[in-house]
Amino acid sequence: MKKEDKKQIAENLKERFSKSKVVIVTDYKGLDVMAINALRRKLREADIDYQVAKNTLLIRASEGTDVAVVKDYFVGPSAIAISYEDPVAPAKVLTEFAKENQKLEIKAGVMGDKMLDIAAIKSLAALPSREVLLGQVLSAMNGVPTAFVRVLNGVMGNFLNVLTAIKDQKEAG
Repeated sequence: MKKEDKKQIAENLKERFSKSKVVIVTDYKGLDVMAINALRRKLREADIDYQVAKNTLLIRASEGTDVAVVKDYFVGPSAIAISYEDPVAPAKVLTEFAKENQKLEIKAGVMGDKMLDIAAIKSLAALPSREVLLGQVLSAMNGVPTAFVRVLNGVMGNFLNVLTAIKDQKEAG
């Protein structure tokens, strides 16, 4: 590979690293072509980039970005999963695929400037999807004003009952 090509690949990776929400480093050693293609298809469906690159290019591209915290994991056969939107999606897809294919090893990840170990990636994968979380937040936000209106309505109803009782008492007396 020519030096200019390597430089261009490193610059492209650096740009993608700087735009990413999460980057997960995997070891694909032992997976056959069909398994890697199945993994790529699942990741593509979730809008996640998956790229195999030389470790020296990954290290060079990570310099000056948040991904630099995992550069020690760019050893052996390395592939990276990059998500620009949903930080949970790559963790879900990769952990599910790793359960089915024992040869895929998740090494580490980075979300923002925080390093994610395997346990953190698995707990991230256990989270509900973004849409489910947004639905839960929306229902909680909708529930608070509804309950508040009910409380205010109850106060007004009780106040009206007291006034009616006073009126009835004065009419009787």
